[in-house]
Amino acid sequence: MNKRSSWALPYAIFLVLFVVMPLLLIVMYSFQDASGHFTFSNLTKFFSDRDSLSTFALSIEVAIENTALCILIGYPAAYILADKSLNRSAVTVVLFILPMWVNALMRTLATAELFTMAGIQLGKGTLLFGMCYDYLPFMIYPIYTTLAKMDRSYAEAAADLGASPFTVFRKVTLPLSMPGIASGVLMVFMPTVSTFAISEFLTNNKIKLFGTIIQENINNSMWNYGAALSFIMLIIIGLTSFIGKKDRAEAEGGAI
Repeated sequence: MNKRSSWALPYAIFLVLFVVMPLLLIVMYSFQDASGHFTFSNLTKFFSDRDSLSTFALSIEVAIENTALCILIGYPAAYILADKSLNRSAVTVVLFILPMWVNALMRTLATAELFTMAGIQLGKGTLLFGMCYDYLPFMIYPIYTTLAKMDRSYAEAAADLGASPFTVFRKVTLPLSMPGIASGVLMVFMPTVSTFAISEFLTNNKIKLFGTIIQENINNSMWNYGAALSFIMLIIIGLTSFIGKKDRAEAEGGAI
């Protein structure tokens, strides 16, 4: 126990029991039928099941729309937070963190109740509102981190050379903040595709996303097909994470 590496043992055990083993079980069930025999039928079923494919396409559509909303709202907020001339108080940053201290399910239920009290019919609009509300901080903070650590001398040099504020933003600030945007997109897009609770409560289950299909299969004891759908999601998440790994590493190196 005198070695520093010994203190990592509890974390290694936790990682094996609650991360590695569940992932291995998902992969194992994905390639088994109900009798435990090896098969590819669970994966091929997804590509031949119109309901699953249409739900997956709808999930991608909603995820793109939600991500776009989060960028449109989150980038100006992150820009203001990172600009010392516009935001001189660290309290403002904390105010954006406070909603994340409340359980996401409680926030979703409260949002649904507000819509009900206001007489607003639950549907795609309320779903996008709730998702944007829940995932907006995950877009703001990577962009804020990138902007906060950005070398201001580049913008100052561009301004000294006669560039207008809009040109400085378009040719200097925006390109340098792209790693934060890429990180935020990954952190918003993939959870949106796989969520089920938000769509269930904010649409009265009228709109089903890919996570809902997985949940329904698991609840109906169709473990193998549910695991196959989860495995497909893992592949998508893994590929997108690998592609954006370099940008996320750059964006997460800064300042909160």
